[in-house]
Amino acid sequence: MAKRRDIIVGIVIVTVFVVAFVFFGVMFVEMLSPEGEFEFTGMGGNIGVVEVYGVIDEDSGRRAIRLIEKWAESGSIKAIVVHINSGGGGVAISQEIYDAIHRARFDYEKPVVASMASVAASGGYYIACACDRVVANPGSLTGSIGVIFQFHTFEGLMEKVGVGTETIKAGELKDVGNYSRSMTAEEELMLKSVVMDTYEQFVQVVADGRGKDIEEIYPLADGSVFTGLQAYNLGLVDTLGGLNEALEVAADLANISGEPRAVYPYERKNVTIFDLLGSAASLLAQPVNKVISGPQLMYLYQ
Repeated sequence: MAKRRDIIVGIVIVTVFVVAFVFFGVMFVEMLSPEGEFEFTGMGGNIGVVEVYGVIDEDSGRRAIRLIEKWAESGSIKAIVVHINSGGGGVAISQEIYDAIHRARFDYEKPVVASMASVAASGGYYIACACDRVVANPGSLTGSIGVIFQFHTFEGLMEKVGVGTETIKAGELKDVGNYSRSMTAEEELMLKSVVMDTYEQFVQVVADGRGKDIEEIYPLADGSVFTGLQAYNLGLVDTLGGLNEALEVAADLANISGEPRAVYPYERKNVTIFDLLGSAASLLAQPVNKVISGPQLMYLYQ
């Protein structure tokens, strides 16, 4: 009986050892493996496509920047097309995408072409201005050159339900954006100066990108949106057409002979232990991020 028990205990120990060995072996291999965030379709192509879809935030923006950098560094990729279907988003992340495109153009000498889908407005138009050429469908919605800074207040509701907020601050403007009260005149003046400074940056980017005097841009920079055809007539885009036309323009700029061949990224489908751990950490961090993130400056078409 004791001998049989010893055998069972031995089997259990060996099983646990094997499982642990396999688990840590997989983790070790994954640690040594190169990052595989992107896989690709159209291998053997010569034009890298970067898709900027939806609201431009830290997650989508960082992904776009990493891909622009990957295409810029690739010897087989001769040009980049940024396919935009976005009404914009955060100011800073839009500016970082803009800078990444500039690095691809001037540090790596890769032509970059913007292709506007249904919407390429505000921050979407901002990043398009970094490109060598801008291609829009006649029915694309673009423009919306402006800045918005928005937050909610619940002063009236809080009074009704008997809820109040006590604030101790050092600095008269430290709690600007407090949801429990309306803005003061001083706070409005300060926020207006911030918004206007960011607005001037946007206008300058458009003027530089379109090769126009800044005074020519101001009449168009009141937040108005335009169709692709209107934008073309106003000189805000270079060519009318879709993604295929943008690929042809990119091929021409890169002196690619023959049919342009696009390479698209897509997310890898295999799920590793690190993906699961990362997802869990992300879920845990989301509530914290929402608490600490306040009002933001936005290049956003609403």
